[in-house]
Amino acid sequence: MHQMNNIIESLRQELIRNADEKTKKSGERFFKEPVTLYGLKSAMVASIGKEYYKKLKESCKPYVFGLCEELWKSGMLEETFIACNWSYNIRKQYTPSDFVIFEKWINNYINNWASCDTFCNHTVGTAVEMYPDKINVLKRWAKSSNRWMRRASAVSLIIPARDGNFLNDIFEISDILLVDSDDMVQKGYGWMLKSATKRWQKEVFDYVIRNKALMPRTALRYAIEKMPADLKIAAMAK
Repeated sequence: MHQMNNIIESLRQELIRNADEKTKKSGERFFKEPVTLYGLKSAMVASIGKEYYKKLKESCKPYVFGLCEELWKSGMLEETFIACNWSYNIRKQYTPSDFVIFEKWINNYINNWASCDTFCNHTVGTAVEMYPDKINVLKRWAKSSNRWMRRASAVSLIIPARDGNFLNDIFEISDILLVDSDDMVQKGYGWMLKSATKRWQKEVFDYVIRNKALMPRTALRYAIEKMPADLKIAAMAK
């Protein structure tokens, strides 16, 4: 515990040393929801996180996840990005039970789209590809009252969707989220559908046409963004 505190404290001092007010102010303007941040450019955050991770290289997963938990708890945007990277770095040690931890982090700590997407695109997405039956966890998240859990259910499948995986599950999650009134959720599942168009353009187009009377325009526009002009026109037509 003492070593853990030392690493976190040292990391925080490094973030403070490299922060500046101008980056902080522009970062705050970037989000609709209130976020707390030190004020570092993302490349610098990644670089600092990488340097500190070298000290953990041979560490076991519970220790790394314990550090991630501390970083998530802080609520500082840059610390959440480092937590996302560290939890992804240890992906070879993932087990199915890790979904309990991932769900806790999303539910308790995530409060903006950037932390949500960074965590879910990589950590959760990779875990789902490793343990495909855990897709049912995402379907449960899609029914959550927490907007970030609902967004997580979709954005966790961005990379698997691009690779042509989980198409039926993608449509099932889209069905659950179809008429969601939250724009963050609409953008999330629209993005998931857009990713699926890389391998399944016709199937996604047919899904959009079938559901366009109910689908919010925000979700629809995201879903068709990469389609050819003629399909976009057909999808957008009243």
